[in-house]
Amino acid sequence: MVDIHNYGVYTSNVETRGFNTMSKRINIVLPDRTLAVLDRVAPKGNRSQLISRAVLHFIESQGKEILRERLKQEAIANADRDLEMAADWFPLEEEASEIASAMPAKRRAKSTRKKIA
Repeated sequence: MVDIHNYGVYTSNVETRGFNTMSKRINIVLPDRTLAVLDRVAPKGNRSQLISRAVLHFIESQGKEILRERLKQEAIANADRDLEMAADWFPLEEEASEIASAMPAKRRAKSTRKKIA
C-alpha cells in the first residue's frame, strides 16, 4: 500500500520554547501603530509567538470576566430562592448544632474523625 499524503505540505511543525506544536501560516492586517509597538517589543523572528501568547491571554481573561459576570447575574436572579432554602434548613442546622454542643467534648472529637480503612 502506498501512502499518497505528503505530511508537512498542509501544516508545519514549529519549535516553540521546547514544545513541538502544529502551526499554520496566516496573513493578518494590523494598523501601523500596532505594528510599530510589535516591532519594539518582539524581534522579527518572534512576532508569531508574541501574538499567539497575547491572543491566548486575552481570550483567557475575557473568558474569566464573562464567567464572573454570569455567576453574578445568576446569584442575583436566584437570591430569593437561596434565601428561602436557607430559611427552610435553618431549624435543622440549629438542632444539629445543639445536639453537637450537648455531646461531651471527648466523644464529639471521636465522632468527627474520619476512619481510614
